Amino acid sequence: MAAEMLQFHEMGLDDRLLKAVADLGWSQPTLIQEKAIPLALEGKDILARARTGSGKTAAYAIPVIQRILASKQCVREQDVRALVLVPTKELGQQVQIMMRQLTSYCSRDVRVADISGKADVSTQRPILMEKPDVVVGTPSRVLAHLNAQNLVLHSCLEMMVVDEADLLFSFGFEADLKNLLCHLPKIYQSFLMSATFSEEVQALKELLLHNPVILKLQGSQLPDSSQLQQYTIKCEEEDKFLLIYTLLKLQLVRGKTLMFVGAMDRSYRLKLFLEQFGIPACVLNSELPIQSRCHIITQFNQGFYDIIIATDEQSLASSQTTSGKKKKKSKEKGGKAKDKEYGVSRGVDFQSVSNVINFDFPTNVESYIHRVGRTARADNPGTALSFISHTEMDLLSQVEEALSGDSADPVLKPYEFKMDEIEGFRYRCRDAMRAVTKQAVREARLKEIKQELLNSEKLKTYFEDNPRDLQLLRHDKDLHPAVIKPHLKNIPDYLIPETLKGVVNPLSSKRRRRMKFKPGGVVQSSFKKNVRGKNPLKSFRYTGRKDKTGKADPS
Repeated sequence: MAAEMLQFHEMGLDDRLLKAVADLGWSQPTLIQEKAIPLALEGKDILARARTGSGKTAAYAIPVIQRILASKQCVREQDVRALVLVPTKELGQQVQIMMRQLTSYCSRDVRVADISGKADVSTQRPILMEKPDVVVGTPSRVLAHLNAQNLVLHSCLEMMVVDEADLLFSFGFEADLKNLLCHLPKIYQSFLMSATFSEEVQALKELLLHNPVILKLQGSQLPDSSQLQQYTIKCEEEDKFLLIYTLLKLQLVRGKTLMFVGAMDRSYRLKLFLEQFGIPACVLNSELPIQSRCHIITQFNQGFYDIIIATDEQSLASSQTTSGKKKKKSKEKGGKAKDKEYGVSRGVDFQSVSNVINFDFPTNVESYIHRVGRTARADNPGTALSFISHTEMDLLSQVEEALSGDSADPVLKPYEFKMDEIEGFRYRCRDAMRAVTKQAVREARLKEIKQELLNSEKLKTYFEDNPRDLQLLRHDKDLHPAVIKPHLKNIPDYLIPETLKGVVNPLSSKRRRRMKFKPGGVVQSSFKKNVRGKNPLKSFRYTGRKDKTGKADPS
């Protein structure tokens, strides 16, 4: 008989912490939380692997807060007691939000500061001078503050957490992390949290942990087929656009959807392509400020829109073995300034995602796991669909081999879809693709940056002092990224495949009630009548031309 699960109230947690947990609606701990929290409270170092969405953040946040509250019982000076290292700014904000939710009843006793998000180190100095109990940041940002002596850890640090540990080295933080360790005390408790056990995690284990407890809580790195359905469909470049248009426009894909592409330009191209058909989508751009990116994520989570197009450029870049010459060439060309600490597929909490679509297939197994891990979180179901071109077949084989393990059944199943049934949409697809030129993509990106400048709080004072610059920016010529063709928004009934006519209803019942169908097939709707309800062409009567005397001219 299996042992009963340990509940939160049985872990010896502070009442204020238990109240916050209850407010979050957590009736019982997840597996990682049940196993990790008691061990952490005993003071043990922990290396934990648990899949995305399993509650890893709370698994370390709860014991960190509990230990700080316990230490506050003694009379001690205010100091930084815990450091949480994250690979991306987005994850830094997410961790801070979680920490603040858990400390809602003890916010005076446990103060949390996120230093990963803002660009200026000097502006964060006052926050750190107050010595918050928990500091959240990327390795590079924490090291910058340590070197500037805004942050001192060698005498006070008690706990250190590395979240998404397998990503730190691939984001280029190896040197920063090693330099950072020189500023830490000899003894402190460490937590390493990861969805995979890679070589990078093993290297971190050697650097940071002392006789750790290793928790491998799931055999599979993704939920099983009862919760997560994974499909693939083989299609080349033009067919990818045709297929995504058909799936979305015919509502074969429903619910919140996260689409991944391989490069930023492609994300804008896909967005502009979908806009041709009246399908709204939002791009999560690594060139935008962290506040804007987090605002986009918040709007998506609150249901303002259902489709986000994103890249996971850092993990893609790290997996590609480029020669020194190529790297040098790219530097000489002067690439666009992307945020080094940007990450989408890893750590960011997209809520209630029903579908993940790999428009471009990821370049390694880890990236696939973290992309697809955005859906089917906790106990919610999810679907993953990957478009596979002939050049990506080897990558597909690697993913299948990694996920299937000893099982004979493939985890990624072919998506049964007859491409010949949607051939009627191809001309529309080509029409839309012609409108989305390189110039249109570039102008769309400029328009978004211009909008950011207008909305920037930092530039608000500047524009108040320089109103002419604001007027020039506002009255700059309007950008039309792509010519929108209204006829593409609607789908004629004759184009819908016979097999899908039972699924797709191109006209809502409300519109059907408004329209009257005549035997000749001409649609007459109410908006054609004038205000008085008369047709002016039918009511017009010709009475003949009159001469100067007012009599009718017989001619």
